[in-house]
Amino acid sequence: MTITAPAKVNIFLKITGHRNGYHTLLSRFMQVPDLYDTIRFVPCDCETFTIEGCPGVPREFNTIYKAWKLLNETTGDLDLLEFFYHHKVVVQKRIPSQAGLGGGSSDAGAFMRLVHRVCDLKIGLDDLADLGSRIGADVPFFIHDYTSANVSGFGEIVEAFDEVPLPLEIYTPPIGCDTAEVYKIFKERFLPQIDPLSFQGWEKLPSIDLLDRIADPRLLNDLYPAALLACPKLREYERPGWFFSGSGSSFFRPSSSG
Repeated sequence: MTITAPAKVNIFLKITGHRNGYHTLLSRFMQVPDLYDTIRFVPCDCETFTIEGCPGVPREFNTIYKAWKLLNETTGDLDLLEFFYHHKVVVQKRIPSQAGLGGGSSDAGAFMRLVHRVCDLKIGLDDLADLGSRIGADVPFFIHDYTSANVSGFGEIVEAFDEVPLPLEIYTPPIGCDTAEVYKIFKERFLPQIDPLSFQGWEKLPSIDLLDRIADPRLLNDLYPAALLACPKLREYERPGWFFSGSGSSFFRPSSSG
């Protein structure tokens, strides 16, 4: 009863609008299979839902707890409730937090997939992904478990992209970026400037072609300029040839050994 929760990078991330208080986007997500958290269900007599391995994160704010609570409320499955009186969730964290690599979302998605399998939930994968979108915009990508996908809307539209995943190097500075703050600055400073025609057709191009053709990380990721304002120290860690993932703070590039 073990599952891995891989990190992701955004090969490109373009904001397409703002509706109902949330940004819409078009992005290419790609899994990073050699950087992952591990989630295990371990036999244990528990008085309440128990998570170990996430120090400093109150249970109510843990994405795994949010996923468990949502599944309970939605399915009403008594076997699911009973299962976690006899098992605890143990997480081995490897993905850094506030790094643009989707660690919390991946944990939630992997947890939901493992519960789906172990507890034989009577719910389809698409419905499971719809539930995941209530936890976070990136969660549906991790529930579908595609190695590469175009993600759009509020994050709930996930379409597999047929390509061999790139071997990637990841560099995470010793700072974190607050996602909410980055999006707030983007809305205030950059939202009026978005031009959908400037990235028309990007979702059809292989990731390596995008990285080769568009060498400026600011053009590939709309959130990068906002992240530089939210986290000025990021400028100290910029490196030529490296791209920016999500709302940061991680950089990535295709591995020269791949």
